[in-house]
Amino acid sequence: MGYFILEGLNNKALLKGNTMDISSLNAYHLDILKEIGNIGAGNAATALAKLLDKKVDMKVPQIRIMGFSDVNEVLGSAETPVVGILLGVLGDISGYILFVLEQEAANMLVNILMGKPLHQEMEYNEITLSALKEVGNILTGSYLSALSTLTGLRIMPDVPALAIDMAGAILSVPAIAMGKTTDTVLYIETEFIQGADRVIGDFFLVPDQDSYVRLLNTLGAMC
Repeated sequence: MGYFILEGLNNKALLKGNTMDISSLNAYHLDILKEIGNIGAGNAATALAKLLDKKVDMKVPQIRIMGFSDVNEVLGSAETPVVGILLGVLGDISGYILFVLEQEAANMLVNILMGKPLHQEMEYNEITLSALKEVGNILTGSYLSALSTLTGLRIMPDVPALAIDMAGAILSVPAIAMGKTTDTVLYIETEFIQGADRVIGDFFLVPDQDSYVRLLNTLGAMC
């Protein structure tokens, strides 16, 4: 389970020319990107509530712009065991979106879905892996839907891929694929709260540089 199988991912769409130095973004541009993150994360929380048929609240997420080199630090270390769901971003923008859960949080989500005791040890089998992929697919799809609604751009998720591995191995896939076009990640830390239970998940949106430009232009940030 230590690798992604990227079914149908349009890698050619990711390899576009560079037109923007992300490091030159000013505070206003960053505020625009953070607003996109807030709306998308809120939409994801709503989708999770519908999936679980229970009220889910969301703590205001931490949102940062960072380089790939900083992502492992956010997750604890490159050796942190995590569950990752990766989707290609297609349409008017190109890139990846990655949703990462620490394994304990992934266990909690699956147990809630299956009506089992919250902290019961989860066995990774076809049923639980399918449930994890579905959760990740719904959450990341909700995020992209919110992004599409806010910008008016056509943005679609590709086929999701799931991996259970060390954080460093999982993060290497988008890092390698996007290394020619960007070193920048929009990081969204999201805490989902259901009753007394809390599940922390991390969204990483990795558009290529042309897509950053298109997003900001659509929002009027660079006019």
